[in-house]
Amino acid sequence: MAPQQQRVAGQGSGFIIDRSGVILTNAHVVSNADKVTVTLKDGRTFNGEVKGSDEVTDLAVVKINPQGSDLPVASLGDSGKVQVGDWAIAVGNPVGLDNTVTLGIVSTISRSAAKAGIPDKRLDFIQTDAAINPGNSGGPLLNARGDVIGINTAIRADAMGIGFAIPINKAKSLESFLAAGKRVPHPYIGVQMLNLTPELARESNQNPNSPFLVPEVQGVLVVRVMPNTPAEKAGMRMGDVILSVDNQRVTDGGALQDIVENAGLDRALKLKIQRGDRTMDLTVQTAQLSNAS
Repeated sequence: MAPQQQRVAGQGSGFIIDRSGVILTNAHVVSNADKVTVTLKDGRTFNGEVKGSDEVTDLAVVKINPQGSDLPVASLGDSGKVQVGDWAIAVGNPVGLDNTVTLGIVSTISRSAAKAGIPDKRLDFIQTDAAINPGNSGGPLLNARGDVIGINTAIRADAMGIGFAIPINKAKSLESFLAAGKRVPHPYIGVQMLNLTPELARESNQNPNSPFLVPEVQGVLVVRVMPNTPAEKAGMRMGDVILSVDNQRVTDGGALQDIVENAGLDRALKLKIQRGDRTMDLTVQTAQLSNAS
């Protein structure tokens, strides 16, 4: 019998949120790893087990056994109270430099993943100018009182002084799912979309190389319908413009995604769409995003 191979994680950061040894970090820090080694600031090391991870929100929970010893527990704040201009303190192990602290401010709150250039994620980030480098991922972003307001998660390689953190309230809402090894629900319908205004539609229609005519209305333009998805099964087509969902007007793709996310799984959504010069109603049933684990 061949020896069992163990998948090993790369280097990153994290923080303990419970004296029982529950640790929050990024999913990409522990990607494809079953076991991790956790080293505390005082030099103590523990074997950790990845209890659950979710690539869509880049969150993961690791569990260590404190073996009766005291553990340093981070104080969790309320990211809903964070304001632009607040102090932001990033803690972690950037580029292998242990226990590094950098200081900045909160530059923007609720920066969508799409606008942050991270389209495969589904959340809004806290944007900060505190230095966040490789190795900071999974570490805490603190406010001036030392409370955790976010989890450092992403940097833009093409920009200087811009970092992103997952709001701690998002992590709080998913921690129990991840700690129990459950799959985090991520409803989707299966379209790629762009925000549309009448002006943008007219500009597109005047372009002789435009692949199709766009209804000159305000809404969310469907630029692609993914195969074998709820949207395809409902009969949605490229070029449709989504005007409303369950009688709620939509003019922004991020808002549409939030509606779908908050609807839950297996929920029938009534979409009003504009197709050419016709207004139509479609019913789309949400399903689990297949790459959400």
